[in-house]
Amino acid sequence: MTSTIPAPAFEYAQLSPMLIVFGVAILGVLVETFGPRGSRYLSQLVLGLGGLVAAFVAVVVLAWQSDSPHGAAVMGSVMVDGPTLFLQGTILVLSIPAVMVMAERRGDPGGVAFTPQASAIPGSVAELAATKAGVVTTEVFPLTMFAIGGMLLFPASNDLLTMFVALEVLSLPLYVLCGLARHQRLLSQEAALKYFLLGAFSSAFFLFGVALLYGFAGTVELAGIADAVAARPDDRGLAVIGAGMLSIGLLFKVGAVPFHSWIPDVYQGAPTAITAFMAAATKVAAFGALLRVFTVGLPGLQSDWRPLLWGIAIVTMLVGALTAVTQTDIKRMLAYSSIAHVGFILIGVIAANSVGSSAILFYLLAYGLSTIGTFAVVSLVRDSAGEVTDIARWAGLGRRYPLLGSAFALFLLALVGIPLTSGFIGKFAIFLAAIQGGATVLVLVGVLSSAIAAYIYIRVIMVMFFAEPPSDATEVVVAPGSVLTTAVIAFGAITTVILGVVPQPMLDLTTEAATFLR
Repeated sequence: MTSTIPAPAFEYAQLSPMLIVFGVAILGVLVETFGPRGSRYLSQLVLGLGGLVAAFVAVVVLAWQSDSPHGAAVMGSVMVDGPTLFLQGTILVLSIPAVMVMAERRGDPGGVAFTPQASAIPGSVAELAATKAGVVTTEVFPLTMFAIGGMLLFPASNDLLTMFVALEVLSLPLYVLCGLARHQRLLSQEAALKYFLLGAFSSAFFLFGVALLYGFAGTVELAGIADAVAARPDDRGLAVIGAGMLSIGLLFKVGAVPFHSWIPDVYQGAPTAITAFMAAATKVAAFGALLRVFTVGLPGLQSDWRPLLWGIAIVTMLVGALTAVTQTDIKRMLAYSSIAHVGFILIGVIAANSVGSSAILFYLLAYGLSTIGTFAVVSLVRDSAGEVTDIARWAGLGRRYPLLGSAFALFLLALVGIPLTSGFIGKFAIFLAAIQGGATVLVLVGVLSSAIAAYIYIRVIMVMFFAEPPSDATEVVVAPGSVLTTAVIAFGAITTVILGVVPQPMLDLTTEAATFLR
């Protein structure tokens, strides 16, 4: 009697957010291929924003329908549960303003005869819609949509092969996007090359980890690996090595020390809108995958990976905060600051409890919104040569542009964790989870790192509002007519205050969404 292999089943409703985003990405490629050059920009913008909004609506419908089927999909390779839906919703909420900053441009829709004053903002991704040897490079939009699709799949992956595919789908477009800044071409291309080479090394470690875990458990499913570890507690050396190599790939993606060396160069060299997108959305996807691997696949190895994460979290917080102090470039300063925030989020992973998972979900949302707003402000500050990222050149900017300066100060205070901002609630939730998980020492290191970060951010605020600009420097101005970017900054500021003043509804939502299914 011969056994039959069941036909693959695709649960389209559960997969609808990802299907919408990938469908829009494919349509964007078709528009680039067959669409008239003069209409590509508007078509891509409408497709991109419309697709992201539709995907977010699909996530909300899945989350709030009591009869919606939550659980494994596509023969167990994708898991649709509370963390998946919350992380997917967060990625989409962050991607919409990121695409709006990318899309900021002025002038002829056909991309002909642009000038820095009347068209795209020089040095930003907005200028990707401008001329480049007479060709409109609006492919930035489908590339971004493919990256977002990979990010949606990454934290939902229920087996390691699907997770690897998602990792590559989100990474490959980012490598290209990092090299597309026209006014700082060499720096941008260097950033893309470094990101690509180091990303390839990290992917190799990830695959080696997958192979070793498969050799130990005979399966790549996370639940199957967990069962194999539980069944063979005295013979798990291969699993420990595999988990370590797998973790290298994931920790590289989140930017933890010592796998962080790419972040400052890539954040500085990439177009600012792409930097914002990477700093916010990519972190959400990577931490979602990291949390699922440790929570679902490797809980039996907690005694092995927890001490290592302790050391990595401590070094990440201190290195990020201390190195940021010495930076004179605003984008590099924010890059090292983001490394310190990775250490804070790792505290929630180390807590290894439901409170920690809930705190991570809230922190990722709060941090992402503040980060998008921060880089949106950076993209507007410029002189005749393009973006101005030298902190000394920002002197007096807050007095000349009080609303923009106040918004930037708010974002910086949120990143440091000042009360009545979303950052304070996020850090408080993380520290509370750590104390409950027996990691009080990490809380003390986190408080010390926050104090160092406070000096960094307050220094920038002092420069903006109380310092005099250099007399021999070209005047720094804010790019006029930037409606989309201004809307993004306003949205980031409002959500930063709301999550800081009235955080309870979102905390309740993250608590409900923090349970991982097997």
